Parts: sequence; structure tokens; C-alpha cells
Amino acid sequence: MDVYLAVGVMICAGVAAATDVQWGRIPNWLSYSAIVAGLGLRVVSGGWRSCLDGLVAGLIGGGVFLIFFLVRGMGAGDVKLMTAVGVWSGMRQLPAVMIATALAGGILALGFMVIHKQTAATLRNVGSLFRFHILSGLTPHPEINLQNPQALRVPYALAIAAGTIYVHGISLMRG
Repeated sequence: MDVYLAVGVMICAGVAAATDVQWGRIPNWLSYSAIVAGLGLRVVSGGWRSCLDGLVAGLIGGGVFLIFFLVRGMGAGDVKLMTAVGVWSGMRQLPAVMIATALAGGILALGFMVIHKQTAATLRNVGSLFRFHILSGLTPHPEINLQNPQALRVPYALAIAAGTIYVHGISLMRG
């Protein structure tokens, strides 16, 4: 079962990354069908306990990303994709996937910042965001958010795929 779950989540994340890079969005049909397929595979291969494990992991993974969506720092597609990744990964793998995704996302963001020559502006914006959210909580920043047409958009599904493939790939190689 673990092999099927690992291969399935790597395929899902890889396809989502490709669509995010090409079109700037992750299709709902991909995320929703991945959630349903992951839960279905868990029920068939591991029973209701495995399904519950995937459901909880999906809610946690998606819930963490939902916070970033609420402050308009991430798209809804990323939230739904992380929910699907959580379902397939389960609670045992989810923490490692989320850490690897965050590291990959940081590297990706740094790369985009340098390539687009936005280093100084990005560093100023990060400081402004921290100050704003310390004072205002989860209220979206009025200027520094995804609705701003000048915002540098990072296809975060690429980071999710990198973290997912790294963790599950290592798991498969270890047997």
C-alpha cells in the first residue's frame, strides 16, 4: 500500500506543478479527484483507520496552507493541493513533506527574487508583512498580496511537488 500511495502522490504533485508553471493555476478537478482517489485507496488497502489517517493529514496540511490563503499570500489551488498531498501522505509522512515543501518554497522564492531582480523590494515587503501581521493578525495586507498586479507570483505547486517527491522518493528508495 505504501508504494501505491507514494507513487500516487508523486504523480499528483508533479502534474499539479506542471499545470501551475504552465498556466499559473492548479485545476480543481486534479485536486478534488486526488483527494477522493487517495481516500478511496486508503479505504480499500488499509481500511477505515488508514482513511481516517489520510483525512486528518489532509485537514492538517490544507489547514496550515489555509492560513496563508486567508492573508492572500497563497492561492486556493495550493491549499487544495496540499490537502490532497496530506491525504496521500498520511500523518507519518506529512511533517517531513511540509518541512521539505517549506524549504523548497524558500529556495524557489529566493530564485524568483534574484531572477526578477526584486531582492531589495522583496526584503522590504517581508519586513512590512511581519510588522503588519503582528499588529493586524490574519487581516490581508492592503497592498502586499496576490491581488496586487505587481506582485511576484511563485508557482508554489512546484515547491509542493519538490518536497513531496523528495520525501516519498527517499521513502521508496529505503524500501
